[in-house]
Amino acid sequence: MKAKTFDKKFDDSKEILGDLDVSKARRPNQQQKRVNVDFPTWMIESLDIEAKRLGVTRQSIIKVWLAERLEKIASNN
Repeated sequence: MKAKTFDKKFDDSKEILGDLDVSKARRPNQQQKRVNVDFPTWMIESLDIEAKRLGVTRQSIIKVWLAERLEKIASNN
């Protein structure tokens, strides 16, 4: 399929997923790498309380908060 045909199909809100090969699709800068971080007990307890309040995991809240902070730093530069 030519790009022009694909674009028209997309613009017309037609189904395009069947026209894509997503078997090798990757999200840039989203590769995972495991790290270990030691936190004081009081911090873990506070994280757990906030995570429970929001209905998410401890890992999720740590990721979100770190991402927010890094985005804020990046926008200030």
